[in-house]
Amino acid sequence: MRTLNVAMVGHGFMGAAHSQGWRVAPRFFDLPAAPAMHLLVGRDPGAAGAAAERWGWHEATTNWRAAVTREDVDVVDVCTPGDSHAEIAIAALEAGKHVLCEKPLANTVEEAEAMAAAAERAAARGVVAMLGHTYRRLPATTFARDLVADGRLGEIYRVQAAYLQDWLADPTAPMTWRLRKDRAGSGSLGDIGAHIIDLTQFITGVPIAEVSGTLETLVRRRPERAPSDGAPAPLAEVTVDDTAVFMARFANGVLGTFEATRFATGRKNALRVEISGSKGALAFDLERLNELQLYDATATGTERGFRTILVTEPGHPYAGAWWPPGHTLGYEHGFSHQVKDFVEAVVAGTQPAPSFADGLQVQRVLAAVERSAAEGSAWTAVG
Repeated sequence: MRTLNVAMVGHGFMGAAHSQGWRVAPRFFDLPAAPAMHLLVGRDPGAAGAAAERWGWHEATTNWRAAVTREDVDVVDVCTPGDSHAEIAIAALEAGKHVLCEKPLANTVEEAEAMAAAAERAAARGVVAMLGHTYRRLPATTFARDLVADGRLGEIYRVQAAYLQDWLADPTAPMTWRLRKDRAGSGSLGDIGAHIIDLTQFITGVPIAEVSGTLETLVRRRPERAPSDGAPAPLAEVTVDDTAVFMARFANGVLGTFEATRFATGRKNALRVEISGSKGALAFDLERLNELQLYDATATGTERGFRTILVTEPGHPYAGAWWPPGHTLGYEHGFSHQVKDFVEAVVAGTQPAPSFADGLQVQRVLAAVERSAAEGSAWTAVG
């Protein structure tokens, strides 16, 4: 069987999740090629070496530029903060490597445009590029997409989406790169808002055309680090949003409401989507990721009501490769599904979704929300 040697750049939270996907996917899915965890790249040699040993990578290095041009590397997996996505991904594509890049695609529209253009040029040479929106690849969300595509909800009337976390609700929590605009691009809007933008467009099959939004930074200064020896740390300025709230008009005229915040006290990872139509509705919550709520408006009045579908049957997307019905999956399984779809696309020579062009469209939505917020929540066209 053909082997695909993978070089992963970055080894933090997302690096751990991607490592899980690379390691597990070929053991549960009949892949047309065998991905090999060949090379891990990090800034610090000690930390990179320790991560490589922990997660099962063959070797480690600190030189990403050399890594993406090595002849023994076939795939480059970009798991760094957003400020380096464009430079690394474009270099890898120009070197003829297939690229998987974590979301959001970039920190700016200009960077995303350059990445999409590089991916288009690479595609002409048979090189594949994919963006890592793993929430598309849960059995429940893919099944939701299929139900909408099959017309089960009829004409779509409304979309409601929120991504609620609380890990920054404590105002004394120290600074992180995610709170610095030069590293992260934006705050809640780009970090978790990108997910609900992509997921609602994926499920409905319709892009967002214009937005009206507002952004707020609730805690404007935070300790640079955790206190040591009882001494308080100096304060640093938070340069991104803590909360993003916006309305969206989809290209077919449907209105949607969106909220992304890391200040929703008590909500750990509640990504919620509800879509209503003339024949029914569906609802999904990431904190119950094996379930999909479905309402059938065509049922008799005495039988109407949201019912819970446990999305673990062999006929549900991806689920048949795992455990018997009722044996649920977890957060990490989406990364295995991502590897499956990516490897199949590489071998088939087809461009997978979400593409870098899809990521560019999400980036344009994010930028439109920022422009709208700066102009008093004026309705702003995407792109």
